[in-house]
Amino acid sequence: MEKKHKLKVNGQYEFELTKEQLTDLDLVKTGSASYHLLRNDKSYHVAIDSKNFYSKKYLIRINNSKYEVDISNPLDVLIENMGFVVGEGALIGSIKAPMPGLILEISVSVGQEVKEGDSLLILEAMKMENVITSPRDGFIKEISVTKGSTVEKNHSLITFE
Repeated sequence: MEKKHKLKVNGQYEFELTKEQLTDLDLVKTGSASYHLLRNDKSYHVAIDSKNFYSKKYLIRINNSKYEVDISNPLDVLIENMGFVVGEGALIGSIKAPMPGLILEISVSVGQEVKEGDSLLILEAMKMENVITSPRDGFIKEISVTKGSTVEKNHSLITFE
């Protein structure tokens, strides 16, 4: 059985795509969050307006029409088919560096209240600026880095109360 990714668009339309179908897309990056897609001899402009990596929810625009997209990977689909809910009750207590890099900016302070998706800090890695956003609502308990410091992968960056 081939593993498939499940996409739910606007809460009602479901699509299943294999890894091969995803890699075969004629998709070219045109900006930091924009792409050009060629499909069935038609051209599409795709832009990612917002994303939540942890909940796998994205707000995208295709030729200026907006869509909410929820993505489930093959493991998520298997867990759901077993009767469990993916991410239910998950509470992330801290943020760790996804890769080694340099802290360019810290946008929060200890005790500050943040909402899911708020910018926490900017980590420069491989000449790219990566905005690290809050995976949940909460309060900042500890900031383990300073502006200008270098971090290794999995280094603790921010802890939530």
